[in-house]
Amino acid sequence: MRTLLGRQKIMRHIDIDSLSEDELIELNNKVVARLRFLSQMRSHSAMLDFRVGERVKFHPDDSRELLGTLTRYNKKTVTVVTDAGQHWNVSPSLLTRANPSGTATANSKGAGVARFPDSSAEK
Repeated sequence: MRTLLGRQKIMRHIDIDSLSEDELIELNNKVVARLRFLSQMRSHSAMLDFRVGERVKFHPDDSRELLGTLTRYNKKTVTVVTDAGQHWNVSPSLLTRANPSGTATANSKGAGVARFPDSSAEK
C-alpha cells in the first residue's frame, strides 16, 4: 500500500506470510474490488470523451471497420447502432471519431438531425 506525503510516495509493506487464510481472503477481496474500481474509472473517463449522437467507428475482430452512432452509455460500454442497423456494445477505448471535428464534408449536411413525421397532417 502507499500513501502520499507531498510528492514522496511511501510504500507500506504487508507481511502476507503472517496472515491467516481468512485475512488473506479478505485482503484479496479488497485488492480485486480496488482493481475493478480503477478499471471502471478508466472506462468511464474514456466514455466521457464521446457524446450520445456522435458518429464513431470501431474495428471488431475478424471483421471490417464499422461506422455508427453512439446511442447510449452503459456501465462499462457504450451502445453503437451501425449504419446497417446492428446494435453493438463496445468498450469506449476501442472507439474513434468517424468524422473528427473540423473535417466536416458536404455529405454531412443535416447529420445528427432526426426528422419526425408531421403529426398534424394525419388529423
